Amino acid sequence: MEERWPKIIAHADMDAFYAAVEQLDDPSLRGKPILIGPQSYRGVVLTASYEARPFNVGSAMPMGEARRRCPHALVVSPRFARYQEISEQIMDVFSYFSPYVEALSLDEAFLDMSGAEHFFGAPEEMGRRIKAAVKDVTHLNISVGVSGTKYVAKVASAHDKPNGLTVVPQHKAVNWLATQPVNRLWGVGPKTTPKLNQLGFHTIGQIAKAERRSLVHQLGARGGHLHDLANARDPRRVSRGRSAKSIGSDRTLSQDVSDRRDIELYLRRSAERIARRVRDKNYVAGGIRIRLKTTKFEMLTRQRQFKRPVDTAAAFLATATQLLNEVRHPGPFRLVGMAAFNLNWRSDPLQLDIFEDSCPRKLETTLDSLKERYGKDVVFRGSDMGNPGTVSSNGVNLDFLDYRDGERVSTPESS
Repeated sequence: MEERWPKIIAHADMDAFYAAVEQLDDPSLRGKPILIGPQSYRGVVLTASYEARPFNVGSAMPMGEARRRCPHALVVSPRFARYQEISEQIMDVFSYFSPYVEALSLDEAFLDMSGAEHFFGAPEEMGRRIKAAVKDVTHLNISVGVSGTKYVAKVASAHDKPNGLTVVPQHKAVNWLATQPVNRLWGVGPKTTPKLNQLGFHTIGQIAKAERRSLVHQLGARGGHLHDLANARDPRRVSRGRSAKSIGSDRTLSQDVSDRRDIELYLRRSAERIARRVRDKNYVAGGIRIRLKTTKFEMLTRQRQFKRPVDTAAAFLATATQLLNEVRHPGPFRLVGMAAFNLNWRSDPLQLDIFEDSCPRKLETTLDSLKERYGKDVVFRGSDMGNPGTVSSNGVNLDFLDYRDGERVSTPESS
């Protein structure tokens, strides 16, 4: 008799999505190592094909470093509109299997399949059907993990990439996780991993067996969270229509800058881009963050909460300029970035401010409409006329959304 699962969560994740799309559309790229990103050595890799990964090349790596490690790799400029087109096809497939689809990015999502055994068979058969349907519609491979919680399902989907299917029954999840390295825990990245290693934790199983109180004492509240995950405890539900955690724009510059006026110009352009995207998604932002990366790759970050949620470039820039004045480092800087965070739906009555100055917002929404209808370059500031670096391209821009669980969706532009 088949074991009945009280909860069935699938995590479906396309394999090297951007690279796979390029190889699908251009057969001459198939079987070759390719890097998706800007042609400039100063940008970052968005995705590396599986042929490039044996050379220790991966996402978010500086393009110059990736090309040194894999000198025969082909660099392909991203085509975001095409990725969005295929993403919509993927999400349509997911919605056939479940009304509860939580998109994490263009190419991955959680699906709550609980109670769907009558329609799609046992959990392993569900995974097979999802994979087959995506392949049939997009001609691309996808990896699927199935378990009783979101966390274990996500780890499972990455376990046998590419084109994998891993099913982990909930009662076996703790033992299955035990041999995984600690960096497979959500929230454990390059900074936390060495700290855990120094404390003697190298595997998830060691975290699971540790005293919870001891972990909290050593790591704070995060210690309790990691202990829960290591023991396969994750009560979060698959939610539809969730909001992003932050919307940002990072610009890697073609030339380093030190002059504060130049930095302010980049911040203003970022503020305008971010505000337009915040409004487009019907969000308001609770705070703003700026990031400056020095030529020695030191990242300087400053952030501030707003008194009231806002969605205008004027408000973003005013606070960003104040934050810039708090940075004492003389530079030079190779990256200038900004992000609006603590996002909420504007339709939430608690987010509306009856004292809000509507003039900046009316002006900016009017400009939004003009740019959407006639193109982004139809209107620009008169002060930009004498500053070609502001109107024309100077570096590589990487727009992004960060979601609640920390996944980032990148939308690159060179503008």
